[in-house]
Amino acid sequence: MKSNIFAHIIIDNNSTKTDRVYTYKVPNDMINLIEVGKKVLVPFGFGNKLIEGIIIFVTDKIDVEIKKIKYIKKVLSEKPLLDKNMVSLGLWMKEKYLSTYIDVFRTIVPTGIFKKTKRYIEMTIDLDEVKMEKITSQNQRNIIDFLQLNGQVEINKLKTALNMPNIYSSIESLKRKGIINSIEKIDVGINKKYEKHVLLMVDDLNSVISSLSRNAYKQRDILEILKENNSMSLKMLMQMSDASFSSIKALQKKGIISITDKEIKRDPINSNIKPFEKHVLNKEQRQCYETIINEMDFKKGKKFLVHGVTGSGKTEIYLQVIEEVLKKKKQAIVLVPEISLTPQTVDRFVGRFGNKVAILHSRLSLGERYDQWRRINEGDADIVVGARSAIFAPFNDLGLIVIDEEHENSYKSGMNPKYDAIEVAEKRCDLEGAGLILASATPSLETYYRAKAGNIKLLTLNKRANNLNMPSVEIVNMKDELMLGNKSILSYSLYKGIQDNLKKGQQTILFLNRRGHSTFVSCRECGYVAKCKNCDISLTYHSYNDLLKCHYCGMTMKLPKICPSCGSKYIKSFGVGTQKIEEFIKKEFPKSRVARMDVDTTTSKGSHERILNKVKTGQIDILIGTQMIAKGLDFPNVTLVGIIAADLTLNLPDYKSSERTFQLITQVSGRAGRGDVKGRVILQTYQPEHFSIIYAQNNDYISFYNEEIKIRELFKYPPYGELVNILFYGPNIKRVQEVSKIICNELKNRFKEEGIIVEDIFGPRSAPLAKIKNNYRLQIIIKIDSIYIEGIKNILYDICIKQRFKGLKISLDINPNSIM
Repeated sequence: MKSNIFAHIIIDNNSTKTDRVYTYKVPNDMINLIEVGKKVLVPFGFGNKLIEGIIIFVTDKIDVEIKKIKYIKKVLSEKPLLDKNMVSLGLWMKEKYLSTYIDVFRTIVPTGIFKKTKRYIEMTIDLDEVKMEKITSQNQRNIIDFLQLNGQVEINKLKTALNMPNIYSSIESLKRKGIINSIEKIDVGINKKYEKHVLLMVDDLNSVISSLSRNAYKQRDILEILKENNSMSLKMLMQMSDASFSSIKALQKKGIISITDKEIKRDPINSNIKPFEKHVLNKEQRQCYETIINEMDFKKGKKFLVHGVTGSGKTEIYLQVIEEVLKKKKQAIVLVPEISLTPQTVDRFVGRFGNKVAILHSRLSLGERYDQWRRINEGDADIVVGARSAIFAPFNDLGLIVIDEEHENSYKSGMNPKYDAIEVAEKRCDLEGAGLILASATPSLETYYRAKAGNIKLLTLNKRANNLNMPSVEIVNMKDELMLGNKSILSYSLYKGIQDNLKKGQQTILFLNRRGHSTFVSCRECGYVAKCKNCDISLTYHSYNDLLKCHYCGMTMKLPKICPSCGSKYIKSFGVGTQKIEEFIKKEFPKSRVARMDVDTTTSKGSHERILNKVKTGQIDILIGTQMIAKGLDFPNVTLVGIIAADLTLNLPDYKSSERTFQLITQVSGRAGRGDVKGRVILQTYQPEHFSIIYAQNNDYISFYNEEIKIRELFKYPPYGELVNILFYGPNIKRVQEVSKIICNELKNRFKEEGIIVEDIFGPRSAPLAKIKNNYRLQIIIKIDSIYIEGIKNILYDICIKQRFKGLKISLDINPNSIM
């Protein structure tokens, strides 16, 4: 008996015109294979090109005529790539972040998991049978010649090889003439990794060895090794026996051994991690732990904010809570904001939980990420540690999500969909009944506001673990240093502090949130500043390769010897970056062991781990770095932290600049004094009177919050309102200006029609970074009351996403972390 079963499917296509759910009929022989979350192959469009899709709903009722519905061609995945909760999460993200379906689901399922279809072209008849005189098109002749020479070829490769952009009409013509045919093939993005393995196939090995000829000494060596190991990799066997493959092959032909392919899981986790012993919790930690355990019931998705000073032992609380979660046969996700923190966090979790831990972050190779994802999906791991994207780890019995340093900007994606990992975590916990722990010494104002309002359970740790003292913080006014004649990078106080630390054998961290050698190059005679030709941004000087570099598009140029504008010789670099600090420190303290940790020194794989391990083992005296060393790192022998320019972030044109300054100072200060010796922080600034710097000096989050929240309320910034940033960018400034004005007027008209009251609409105006990668950038910023945000989203989707404007792109961001 035939059944009418239908699948609602999202297709893998980038066009906003196809950003909808499509209905397909399930063939009777596939009914038992169809499940929500599975990948399928479906015919699409007028040409019925085979395309991938993901099933989001299965039903036996539809509103359209059955005869108009196409059939699913093939099921591509044996088991669902996403369970129903993850599909629901994806659909929620699409509405929340005004994204397309496919952008959301490509984000949730990592690269390499999906199988890809490719279209191939091949000859159907021999060249002798082709009546070439009837082929009048040169393009068709070229295609036939290429196929005759190369055989079956993927269509995009054919297009490139023949430099024929409009190849499809020629292909269709040849198909109608019966000369060629096109076929669809399924390719796998990333394959499992296999290794040749040798297995001993006989029981009485001694008699086999004695039966070998005298000259077969290499075969004897091979068997003697296998006598001890029975099975081993082919590569290892050849190394140990110093034998050729032909000797091993000879034993295979005799049936003495077999050679098989064995899957090797690519494991990025260090196998030499030492056990991380369970610590006894102090009174504050114990109260925090017990509250979480007692109130987390795995049904209602209870949420907690752990507001604990730096060094208060928050990680030990996570570890012990997760221990209880695992006892309930549940799983846990732990997010950290920086890849640089991942090695240290992984060490602790693997040291406590062993092979139950998997990791997911962008520094893994595609193969490693694929294998880690499969480990999680197949139930071989119960804990995932990683950066933002680890929030999508494919657990089917999730019990807890921990977000460490929850205030960090890196939890907000800069690519479509512009999701906030904290919001996604909350939604996932709601869907799965899991608990959520947000933790920070400096919570974001929005999170702390919600905690004070009772939406999140607030738990406080006021003291460092083991009763250690908070570091003392000394503010140095650099204007006073100048008056005293000190034009150096370091204040007198910080210079002496480094000297003292070196004498005592203690370590120092120097923090500057600006990489490179010098921030810009300028002519003192005419005022010329070297700028990127692709971006409206000054170039940064890097002394190690004597180049000027743009930190936005990567463009480089040689440092000019004379001014390109006026020909003057008085052109030089100005400003300070981490590279210049490193050169200065090495010159002033030549016997010290110095390392720098920023984007430029951590490009190679494993570079974070290598640098941090040297600090941990005492091989580095002074560590210089950007914000990647500002949080989470725990080195007991670091007793001095120098903050070179505390007010860098204060001068950014952003409503969060005061908050970021307070957070950075507090976090980097917290790296000092985590051992037996009390720490010391020296904070250099030109704005010592600013409230964010004063409150950071006193480690006084509450006073900072109380002052900053009044400013947010006065100007209706989050959490007292919502912000929408609409960014227009393209290579033609006039086109960008024209479209941005059209859209601004359309938005105002729709708001008026639908009764939506907007606090303010700023723009269209130049973005703070007015040109990047040859794209001119204008923005509209909308400030709106929270009650109208859902209504405004529909309008934004209709006007900014569904419409296509030739010559530019539009990017939407709801409550952006930055309006730069």
